[in-house]
Amino acid sequence: MTDRSLNPATLLSSTDLRLTLHASLKPAAGLDRFQPAGFPEIGHVIYDAPRACNRVQKVCIVDSAASMANHLETVCLASEHSLELADELAGMPYVECRTDSGWPNVADDDKRPEQLVATTLSEGHRLASTYFLDGVLVSDGKPGDEKFGTVLRNKFGIADLGKKSHPLPEQWWTVFTTIFGYDPNSLVHGVLFPAMGIKLPRMLTAHLEAFDAARVRSSGVKFDKLGKTSSGQPIFSVDEETASEIIATFVIDLALLRSFGREDRGLNSAQKEFLLTLALWKIERLLRGPFRYRSNCDLELDKLLIRGCDEPAALPAVDIKAAIEGAEFRDPPVTTVYWPAEELFRTGADERDEGTDSDEEQDT
Repeated sequence: MTDRSLNPATLLSSTDLRLTLHASLKPAAGLDRFQPAGFPEIGHVIYDAPRACNRVQKVCIVDSAASMANHLETVCLASEHSLELADELAGMPYVECRTDSGWPNVADDDKRPEQLVATTLSEGHRLASTYFLDGVLVSDGKPGDEKFGTVLRNKFGIADLGKKSHPLPEQWWTVFTTIFGYDPNSLVHGVLFPAMGIKLPRMLTAHLEAFDAARVRSSGVKFDKLGKTSSGQPIFSVDEETASEIIATFVIDLALLRSFGREDRGLNSAQKEFLLTLALWKIERLLRGPFRYRSNCDLELDKLLIRGCDEPAALPAVDIKAAIEGAEFRDPPVTTVYWPAEELFRTGADERDEGTDSDEEQDT
């Protein structure tokens, strides 16, 4: 870092390629143990990291980059049980998927896009999710005839060449501005449109790791006093970890951010500054107080360091509302797409009968 400031305008005008923040965390309530993420078939991951003098250090993956992206999107919502946007982000664009009100008892005259199903802040594939691409665009409260994916492709200006579709060099500027207008969060955390040859990496990447990790094995038992379940009374194992340090690392790719616009093409300075402000706001919200990454992983901030600086830094203090105003988003900012309830909520049996591969394809 050539400047210790976390001011978005200062960072954008610098020559730094990236901004790296290291947040030292500790279990809340003075506890020693915490629960890392578990991965299919392998459980918690602890690996030997090479260190100086031929030493190795036990490092545990507490949360992967994909999982941390999910956490950083969670803080954008009003609550963990809501899909509504946090008040501070009012005016920021995103896309929502709605279906018929009154499902599962939907009358023919009650097919209105009123029931919220998902948004680009809750779906792992963000703007590229099937929830949005295959839904029809809603205008004046009524579903139209055109799929949102078709609208998006036309906005990008990309010719439909099947699997060979891709943006030409000059079309990337339109790709950046279009995604920004519909869902700027997709530029922060990355988005992939395989059918259009568009792959944008993460501008903000985060990892959560524990150092000098040691596994703590314990057990539990489930009681079924009335014998009404098929599982009986199983005894199961529980794995937690201890560690000397728990570090959340946040890397903001400033070079990638600058590449989203140049001169009068692509994003302008205010729009790029908004993306950086949003990234810093997300980090601040995640670290501000204890954040429960999962049931037994309640962590709070001990200190924050900017890579290259020895003194602890304060949490980012950014004016997200001013950044939203400066970006000059369209009004209304929210785009709504519609799925008929009978298509969106088909039962598993129906899907198997139709020979679909829905059990094999899952969003991650």
